[in-house]
Amino acid sequence: MSADPAITPELIAEHGLTPEEYERIQEIVGREPNFTELGIFSVMWSEHCSYKNTRALLKGFPVESPRVLVGAGEENAGILDIGDDLAISFKIESHNHPSAVEPFQGAATGVGGIIRDIFTMGARPVCAINSLRFGELDNSEVRRLFRGVVSGIAHYGNCFGIPTVAGEVYFDKSYEGNPLVNAFALGVLRHDQIARGAAKGVGNPVFYVGPATGRDGLAGAAFASQDLTEESAEQQRSAVQVGDPFMEKLCMEACLELLATGAVAGIQDMGAAGLTCSTCETAARGGTGIEIDLAMVPQRSPGMTPYEILLSESQERMLIIVTKGREEEVKRIFDKWDLPWAEIGFVTDTGQMVVKNHGVVVADLPASKLADDAPIYHREAKEPAYLSEVRSFTLAGVEDVEDPTEALEKLLEWPSIASKNWVYRQYDHMVRANTMVNPGSDAAVIRIKADSVPGGDDREDFPEKLVALAVDCNASHVYLDPYEGSKAAVAECARNLACSGATPIGTTDNLNFGNPHNPELFWQLKESVRGLAEGCTAFDAPVTGGNVSLYNQNPDGAIDPTPTVAMAGLVEEERHVTTQWFKEEGDAVILLGEPADTEDALQGLGGSAYLQVVHEAKTGQPPRCNLEIERTLGTTLLGLIQSDLVKSAHDCSEGGLAVALAECTFSDLEARNTPRFLGAEIDLSTVENVRLDALLFGEIHGRVVITTSELDAVKAVERAKLLGVPAQRIGTVGGKQLKLRTSTGEHHWEVVGLHDLWWNSIGNAMA
Repeated sequence: MSADPAITPELIAEHGLTPEEYERIQEIVGREPNFTELGIFSVMWSEHCSYKNTRALLKGFPVESPRVLVGAGEENAGILDIGDDLAISFKIESHNHPSAVEPFQGAATGVGGIIRDIFTMGARPVCAINSLRFGELDNSEVRRLFRGVVSGIAHYGNCFGIPTVAGEVYFDKSYEGNPLVNAFALGVLRHDQIARGAAKGVGNPVFYVGPATGRDGLAGAAFASQDLTEESAEQQRSAVQVGDPFMEKLCMEACLELLATGAVAGIQDMGAAGLTCSTCETAARGGTGIEIDLAMVPQRSPGMTPYEILLSESQERMLIIVTKGREEEVKRIFDKWDLPWAEIGFVTDTGQMVVKNHGVVVADLPASKLADDAPIYHREAKEPAYLSEVRSFTLAGVEDVEDPTEALEKLLEWPSIASKNWVYRQYDHMVRANTMVNPGSDAAVIRIKADSVPGGDDREDFPEKLVALAVDCNASHVYLDPYEGSKAAVAECARNLACSGATPIGTTDNLNFGNPHNPELFWQLKESVRGLAEGCTAFDAPVTGGNVSLYNQNPDGAIDPTPTVAMAGLVEEERHVTTQWFKEEGDAVILLGEPADTEDALQGLGGSAYLQVVHEAKTGQPPRCNLEIERTLGTTLLGLIQSDLVKSAHDCSEGGLAVALAECTFSDLEARNTPRFLGAEIDLSTVENVRLDALLFGEIHGRVVITTSELDAVKAVERAKLLGVPAQRIGTVGGKQLKLRTSTGEHHWEVVGLHDLWWNSIGNAMA
């Protein structure tokens, strides 16, 4: 075995540590750390594990509500009460840098990692969603990354047997070379099944479970905490893990069975920073110490050093603290599931993380200092210079559209708006047979049944629950105004849940930003967090956990700031489940919310898809987001749905009112054997003092298109107005055309033609 290298300033820098941080390490340890200990501090004090640049900001998030059973930061994932002794655990995390280097495995192991976070909490994972960002599809490298990422997600989820039920995909030049891959999973459990990741009980044995440790995934946490360049990507190709979904399935079933025995004192998955993180974090949570011997750790590569074993992020591995005296019971369950296991150490009362190799101490560090005492930075924030140009933009040089026919067609064909069926048709979204609303509508809805609970639930009259899920973020709006854009991301997510018939109950977020050392980029992050916090507070949807992913940039610059918001909601009754598609000929089309915002100088066109697609400009102040209006809209819409007045509901977002109306005319192809198109006649001729392009394609917030029966139309409009929501009937469902009447004339589109453009856009680009 080769000798460890000398600790030099260059080696310290290579580990992502500053001279000041190294001095602090020496003070903590009371000596110079050895090479292995340096590696341990490197990963545990990386941004990916410690949140040292963002922890102070995240304290502004609302994290409490009567439903919160396990809050943000307490464990691997948060847990919310959904009534009748049932709970859900959910979380979103990123695998951006690994997916940029190895798109298939990077995305696949992102799915595997988030699934482990859920069953580590004692919950059975029942569904997954994702949020993806790529460069533009005319770039062959972008197409390669896109294809690989989607294949990786499909492979892992389909093989594991978890339905991928919702998601979003955007394309923008800012993501070229640095795609975003954010993976979400949700699981179900009873209140008495909540598991904790704490090393409790001095003398309790520590078990390693799962496949042998290899050199894949070395220092992945540190890799995710630095700028992505061609050189770093090539150097860190080994930092991308290799996943095995079939092994993860065995691991989950074994762990859930083991948790039911009561023999587990603590459980933690080996995710970022691998064995290092799982050992020191469990000890820190338990207020204890831990001692392990690396010679007992299964290894699949010969001659692995302590440094490599501790920092490896090989997948599908778990660390389990077992109640002393119950070891044989644990071994029997692991053997039953044909899972490799090893007893590698025990819990101590020293507060130290002691690592031995064949009995020789190779690391002796205070666990709590590693897990909880990373330096916290308050970075300089400076408003970006580009915003002065954004704010000075006017519509003076933008000619209004006379005939919107071509503009609507272009928008529906734009990959960020076009159907994502090329993506979700690769996913199994029906496995477990609990999916009620498939991908393609505003939100997914899943049914929680007795077999969703670990071990099942033997109640004769099991109280089935309906959970709705949505994920949203218009990063262009966030780029142009981080505060307003982030508020709007929360509002859109909540609006999508309301359109499905659900009340929001909790949020998880993935903050994807550039290098925090750049004051302008840190300002984006700071303002975004402020907006997210206000939004989550307004909707009583506390943040239960999430992920911060910084350093998302390549040599050409940073990505657009992308605070991805995923939200869970509850639908009270099955009859309240609502989708976005028109349902019957003769139904009334009603607009909830104002058709236009005349107080906005840009009339909702700032940062719009219309400006980007038709005028090739991503600029202008985006529409303002009034959270009080959004909340009133959501509660009013839910009231109408729960009163059985609403047949369909679809929010207006990217592309504005015209795109929303067009999307309503496309039937749910996944639920039907043959396409069924329902057109509509829409009359907007009474709207005055608004540009035609703004009326049709402006993206002002707080608007939803609903349909009711002809008999219920007046009642729905009057009830909405009574509750403080502007409402007006704008048309009638019927025919095979989308007909729009405005003050400037009439415009017609064949629905089948619009659908073909929308449905086939991404598939044609990927052919």
